[in-house]
Order: sequence, then C-alpha cells, then structure tokens
Amino acid sequence: MANITDWRTSTRTQGQGQCVEVGFGGDCVGVRDTKNRAAGQITVAVQRWHEFVSGLKQGSFDVL
Repeated sequence: MANITDWRTSTRTQGQGQCVEVGFGGDCVGVRDTKNRAAGQITVAVQRWHEFVSGLKQGSFDVL
C-alpha cells in the first residue's frame, strides 16, 4: 500500500460525512471512504488522477 499521509476531504461536504477522502503521497493519489477508512483505498498514479479531475471539469462523466 502506498505511503499516503496528506489526506483531505472536500470543502463541499459540509460535515455530512458522506464523502471520500483524497490523499497524496509522492507519485500516487489515494481515495478512500471517510466513514470506513479501514476498508482500504484505491490508489492511482498522479498523472491518472490529473486526467480524471480534468475529465470531471470538462463534464466527461456527466449523465444526461
């Protein structure tokens, strides 16, 4: 498992607890469930994370 220490939640969660956390650790990015951190994480390369975020911003994953 990647050594990720800089975990953060979205500022848009507003304390509802229904979100994921994103963590950064050198050459990888991790994503985990805020309510169930012990369940593990998904880890991707930094470049793939940037591609995903770019796709979100461009609406590539919007449902019609």
